[in-house]
Amino acid sequence: MVSRRRFLAISTAALSAPLWGTAVAAPFTAPAPQHLRFRLVNNSRRTAYAYITGEADADGRAMFLRPDGSVYHPAATGPVPQPLGEDPAIPVHDSTEVMVPRMYGARVYFVTDDKLEFLAVRAGDGSTAVVHPNFVADTDPNFGKNWTFAEFTLNSVQLYANISYVDFVAAPIGLHLRHAGGTQEVPGLPSGAIDNIASSLRAQGGSWPNCVQEANGNTVRVLNPNHRADDFAGYLRDYVDEVWAKYAGEPLIVDSQRDDIGILRGRVEGGELVFGAERFAKPTTGDIWGCNSGPFANNPATDSEERKAIVPRLAAAFNRTTLLINSEQPHGEDPATFYRHPVTNHYARVVHENLPDGKGYAFAYDDVSANANEDHSGKVNHGDPELLTLTLDSIR
Repeated sequence: MVSRRRFLAISTAALSAPLWGTAVAAPFTAPAPQHLRFRLVNNSRRTAYAYITGEADADGRAMFLRPDGSVYHPAATGPVPQPLGEDPAIPVHDSTEVMVPRMYGARVYFVTDDKLEFLAVRAGDGSTAVVHPNFVADTDPNFGKNWTFAEFTLNSVQLYANISYVDFVAAPIGLHLRHAGGTQEVPGLPSGAIDNIASSLRAQGGSWPNCVQEANGNTVRVLNPNHRADDFAGYLRDYVDEVWAKYAGEPLIVDSQRDDIGILRGRVEGGELVFGAERFAKPTTGDIWGCNSGPFANNPATDSEERKAIVPRLAAAFNRTTLLINSEQPHGEDPATFYRHPVTNHYARVVHENLPDGKGYAFAYDDVSANANEDHSGKVNHGDPELLTLTLDSIR
């Protein structure tokens, strides 16, 4: 299992640290290239620009790629966000190619009919950080624009890229990776899917329509409920209570899918779900949506390897609402049973229903699966990549 959450933030220096699931380096024996050719394709029928930004693999500095393939490192002079010193927008007519150097925690943004506004700010350690477009605040100058992104990391081990719906659904992107030995493809959402998803959530009622964002009379994006956590306060409380009651009387079995950890057994004791030395309080709805707070908080420097293995599998089962029907996680999981409980992550449900192959990150641990050959997350990765094609399609 190659994790989006862990891999996108990995630099070369961190590659010696173990990852939960299959080791990232395992399938590959030769270093990945210093630069990789990206083909950017515009099928939106609109004027489009791309931005490629992330952290330099060599030293962690914030960077943008210029249209000519050279690197621009923004430099901020103070703690107040300020405009970039230059415009790093890459025009994308029918298609264009750029050579991308090794970088991590990176994104390829697309925007149509306009350009995006990025800012730079001086961090407490003296480094420069990039302020990305804000999709939550309607005061942000990028709010009403038609933009979207894909994520990637290219380092000495491999290229890893995915289409993320962890934050929102907007204009559709598809990925195609050509590598030594074959190809991998993630088609992503089709044109018009955003309106289908928005319609489904409006029909769901309750707080779900609040996830739909409009500008100029059109839906521009549909937010993950994590970004409307206050609207969903208590939404999953009864379900969590039922789970706690169930596992007070029987064990919950979690397969770490790691040979060095193996099978873990938990039960509710004293109001907490206990796996050996690891204890989990009841998660709130916000903890479940975000996968990174309360009992699911990520503390990589101090969390045990057991906890690192339990959190993704437990969070995934809560999002998919399968804990009342399957006490062996993630083995015994059947995608046909995901999101069937009436109180569930309906955002994740309708996103997957609109994906032609069902694959895409609708929450942070959507890569959790019953076996290594099953992928719900929609990623491409390889240690010997040759060409990554990112295709922007029409939003509707």
